[in-house]
Order: sequence, then structure tokens, then C-alpha cells
Amino acid sequence: MNWDDLRVFLALADSGSLSATARRLGVDHSTVARRVAALEADLGVRLFDRLPRGYAPTAEGEEFAILARRVEDGVLAVERHARGQPGEPAGTVRLSAPPAFSSSFLAPRLAGLRRTLPKLVVELVGDVRAVSLTRREADLALRLQRPEDDGLVARRIGVMGYGLYATRDYLDARDEADWEFIGYDDSMDHVPQQRWLRQVAGRRPFVFRANDLMSLRGAAAAGIGIATIPHFLGRADAALVPAAPANGLPPPQPRELWLLVHNDLRRSARVRAVMDALVSIIAAERSLLED
Repeated sequence: MNWDDLRVFLALADSGSLSATARRLGVDHSTVARRVAALEADLGVRLFDRLPRGYAPTAEGEEFAILARRVEDGVLAVERHARGQPGEPAGTVRLSAPPAFSSSFLAPRLAGLRRTLPKLVVELVGDVRAVSLTRREADLALRLQRPEDDGLVARRIGVMGYGLYATRDYLDARDEADWEFIGYDDSMDHVPQQRWLRQVAGRRPFVFRANDLMSLRGAAAAGIGIATIPHFLGRADAALVPAAPANGLPPPQPRELWLLVHNDLRRSARVRAVMDALVSIIAAERSLLED
């Protein structure tokens, strides 16, 4: 038995799906099936029932998962301790951040790290879900709200402002009473800027919906309607201009930017180098990010 087999087993127990487990671990689904089968053969116990809708742990599998979690916690603690040792910034740092912020804002601005610290590699992961820093899914995370995990160190490093944006031609061609809106679909109906946009729209129609910011920006730049997007996207797009409603409604509440790191890693030289770079980048771009 080895740690890799346990890692695959626990991931499959969490997801219940070969394909989801493969995506999470970055391997082929056949590798997942092969490792689980090998673990079962090694233990002489069936750990999963193979069902039409996926994999379900057997009673023995559930008991084994409890024990395997303890092993996992110990292994991850050792890895975090080893990665957290001070020294020259070198190696890989995995950074999780919201997708649009990762691709349009962070990626071009992190290039300076490569020039100043050539031994450092940044893995930038655009992810809407809250990845687990405890389970080493990432070393650092940028999130739009403060976490409640006691094992994490959280630092507020800035804010992200939002506004209404459309093309100049769209705004010139119609009165404000005839504005049409671009918004999130139902899966994102809970986010603060979407709730604010519904207030602005009132009885006026939503003519385009999507579940990601880049699609909202693209639709607005194509002249479909008016979207609420972060200033870093709207101000950087030559096709877009701000749209100011005359109803006196205050702008949407800015979202706070929180930098998260596990307590075991915060003294790591490479992790600290990326943290310092992020703080500097956000501070230097306040005029682009904030209201």
C-alpha cells in the first residue's frame, strides 16, 4: 500500500465518480480505476460498490476512509512543514483565484516574478470554488470574502469595484428607459453585484445571461446591452464606456480581496515571495480596481 493509492481512494470516496476524481487529481480515469482495484486486491476487501451512477463506498470502505483520513492528515502536515521551511525562493507555488481575475489581471502582472526570481514557478489556477489549502489543493488563494477556516491566515489586500458598462454606440442609440441588461444566470443569482443589477434594471429586460464574467464582458462589448462587471475589465476594454444611471442608486458594494495561506506555509520563502508580489500588484493598480 502506498500514499498515492490512499489519495486516489479518498478522492473517489469524496466524489463518487471516476471522471471527477481524475479531473481533481490530474490523471486519466483508467488510472483511478486501476489504483482502486489494486488497493482492494492488496487489502483483500471490496471498498466500493460499482453502481450505474458511480462508485459508493461499502461498509468496509467507509471504515477504511476514516483511517485513511488520519493518514492523509499526517502526510499533509509533514508536506506543509517541509514546504514551509525558509530559504531561497525556488520551486512551485500554486495560486488559486477567480477565473477572470486570474486570466485578465493576474497573469500579465505576475510576469515580473519570472524576471526577478527565475527559480520560482507560479501555477495560476482560475477556480470559482473554494479550494482546500489544508489538503494542498493550492498554496495560496485569492478570494472575494474572508474565510472561516481557523487553520488559514487571511489578509485583506484590496478591494474590487464594479460598475455598469456598455458600448458608446449602444448608449447613444437609446434613452435610459430603454436600456437592456446583461446578467448572470440563475446559478449566480446570489452574488451581490447581480442583486444590485436587478435593482437597477427594475422592469427593464435582461436580454443576455451567462455564468462567467468574460462572457458578460464580451456580450457588452458586442453591443447587446449593459453589464455589471469589475472596473479592471471595463476600464481595460476600449470598446466599453461607463453607463451612469440617473436614478441616484449608489454603485454596487466593492468586493474585498482576501489573500489566504495555510499557517504552516506562511514562512516559506517561495510562498512569501508570491504573497509579497500580490500585495504590491494590488497596491499599484488601485486606480484600475477601485471605484
